[in-house]
Amino acid sequence: MPASSSPPSPSPRSDTPLLPRVGCGAAILHADRLLLVLRRRNPEADHWGLPGGKLDPYETVADATIREIAEELGIAITLTRLLCVVDQIDRARSTHWVAPVFLAAIRDGAPAIQEPDALADWGWFPLTALPAPLTEATRQALAALTPGPLSRYRTAPPAPVAGYGRN
Repeated sequence: MPASSSPPSPSPRSDTPLLPRVGCGAAILHADRLLLVLRRRNPEADHWGLPGGKLDPYETVADATIREIAEELGIAITLTRLLCVVDQIDRARSTHWVAPVFLAAIRDGAPAIQEPDALADWGWFPLTALPAPLTEATRQALAALTPGPLSRYRTAPPAPVAGYGRN
């Protein structure tokens, strides 16, 4: 190899995803109830969680959240504010996800499973009576959603925030 050229940079193995991966989700609230979906796929198959998914290249997090929930449940949502950023690290499984989670409200439609290979069920659950088990991302988002005792928390849909997705 000539002295002026540098060795090629190593490429990641095709079976090893680059880490961290970027996901997205939404805490959709209505009348003090939270919309959750029952996952069929790993990670965390058979766990209840917030609807959401993965970002596509060159897609904003807000747009990905709106798209993923429309694809999963057939509803249009309005993002009202960023609730938290989930940082889920599982060294044993060699996974690391970073996922912004928005507080959201349904703008149009009624939830119905659109991806039966990915989701087994969905439902509205009171914040004081959530199903188990919950995904790690959902547990982290709930901690951000309910900083005080759940019995004192009342959801009031805030006004949409300009600049989040296609409000």
